[in-house]
Amino acid sequence: MAPMDRTERFYRIQQLLELRGGLSGEELMASLEVSRATLHRDLEYLRDRLGMPINWDAAARVYRLAPGARHERRHALPGLWLSESELAALSTLSQLLGHIDPSGLIEEHLKPLSERLAGLLASSDPALRELGARMKIASIGVRQPSSDCFASMARAVFARRRVRMRYRARARDTIEEREVSPQRLVFYRQNWYLDGWCHLREGLRSFAMDSVEAMETLDIPALEVETEAMEDFFSGGYGIFNGQDIQWAVLRFSPERSRWVAVERWHSKQQGEFTSLGEYVLRVPYADDRELLGDILRHGSEVEVMSPPGLRAKVRDLHLEAGRRYPGGGTA
Repeated sequence: MAPMDRTERFYRIQQLLELRGGLSGEELMASLEVSRATLHRDLEYLRDRLGMPINWDAAARVYRLAPGARHERRHALPGLWLSESELAALSTLSQLLGHIDPSGLIEEHLKPLSERLAGLLASSDPALRELGARMKIASIGVRQPSSDCFASMARAVFARRRVRMRYRARARDTIEEREVSPQRLVFYRQNWYLDGWCHLREGLRSFAMDSVEAMETLDIPALEVETEAMEDFFSGGYGIFNGQDIQWAVLRFSPERSRWVAVERWHSKQQGEFTSLGEYVLRVPYADDRELLGDILRHGSEVEVMSPPGLRAKVRDLHLEAGRRYPGGGTA
C-alpha cells in the first residue's frame, strides 16, 4: 500500500483524536507510518496554520483535542486544505467582500476565515503573500449608507421581517416614512439598494440604502414575493429603475467608440450588431429613462439615438442646454 500523503495524514490525525480521545506519539507514528520528526511537523502545522486545538497531556503522555473541541468542530479540515490557486481565489474574494461591506457586518462573520487565510498565506508562495499589495480596488461615485441601517436591514432581510424606515426621496427632495417587506439587498454600480414590497404603494420598489436615514425592524413577518415575479419586475427596465411600460432604445455608435461598446453589457436582454460602416447599433429595453440618459450622454457626440423619438428629443435638448452653458465657442 502506498504511503499516505500529507493531506491524508492530516485527516487521519483528526479522525484518530476525535474517535479515541488521546494517543501517544508512538501510536500516532505507527498509525500514520511516519517518523517522529514528520509527526512533529504535521502536528505543528495543524496547530499553527490550520488552527486545530491539539494539546499535549504531559501526565498521560498523549495528544488530545482541547476540551469541547470535539463538539465545537471549529478545527474541521474540509475546505481549509487548499491549493495555491484556491487560496488566492479565497483571499481575493475576502478583499472584495470587505470592500463592498459598509457596515462591517460581512467582515465580522469573515474575520475567523480572514485570520486563517492570513496564516495559510504566511507559509505559501511569496507571490501569494503580496496579493493585497498587488491589487487595487478603486471606487468612484460611492454613496455610503449608514452602517447601522445597513446592518439592521441585512438582518431583517435574513430574518424575513418587515421594516419601518425614514427614507429621503432625493428626486422629490422629501422625507417619507415607508413600511417595507425587504426581499433582497442589491450591490449595483458601487452602491447598495434594497428591493422590497412597499406597503404604502402596494407594489415592488427599489430603495437606495444611502437614502435610508433611520429604520426599525418590526415583529411582523415580511410579505414574500416569488423570485420569478421579482425578476420579471426588476429586470424589465434599465439599470436600477424598473417598470412595466417597456420601450426599446436604438443607439448608433461611431466606429471608434463601437470597439468598446460592442463588448459592454448594458442590459441582460440587449441586442447589437455592426453595420457595414463599422458602426455598432445597440438596442436596449427601458421603462424609466433617467439612468439610460446618463449612459448615453457620457458618450457625447460618439452616439446617436435613432429611436424612440421621445428619447431622441430628450438627448438633443440636453445637448443644446449644455451648449448654452458654454457660450462663445473657441478657446480662451
